[in-house]
Amino acid sequence: MKIIEGGVCAAKGFKAGSVRCGVKESRTNDDTAIIFSECECTAAATYTMNRVKAAPLYVTMEHLEDGVARAIVANAGNANACAPDGMENARRMAQAAAKLLGVAETDVAVASTGVIGQRLNIECIEEHLPELKLEDNASEKANRAIMTTDTKPKTAAVEFTIGGKTCRIGGICKGSGMIHPNMGTMLSF
Repeated sequence: MKIIEGGVCAAKGFKAGSVRCGVKESRTNDDTAIIFSECECTAAATYTMNRVKAAPLYVTMEHLEDGVARAIVANAGNANACAPDGMENARRMAQAAAKLLGVAETDVAVASTGVIGQRLNIECIEEHLPELKLEDNASEKANRAIMTTDTKPKTAAVEFTIGGKTCRIGGICKGSGMIHPNMGTMLSF
């Protein structure tokens, strides 16, 4: 196995992108990202063991019941946790991404990170998400868009051979000193 570049875009058929929607206070940094697979993927997830879970987590749990997905949409700046209209806004976020990507809403996982207890400004996501451009090499852009208190992006990708075929796996994550309670605010894709 060897370490390679590419993060979430290292595997064939995966693209990513990010856009500034205005969820996060920064006036310049992107705050919303999408990771997209050109084909249907087997999908699985692990979730926080906390009793309190954010609305995007419940929507993702529903969408992954069939074990397949095509995309992840994630925002920083607002966790959509313990928030007014949380479930409705998480569903609207999935719908906005599905519309942009031309896939079923149920094929989109949803994640949010940031301030707890405030209503997610879903209208700004719906307005600006269509500006997002997917690219073969935008893993770092997507990684930076989901960062909150992180001091640097966290990414990895590897290449290995199985049965004579070259395989690649890549990922990004966010979370800085946030692994308690029970991985409550860690996002890893």
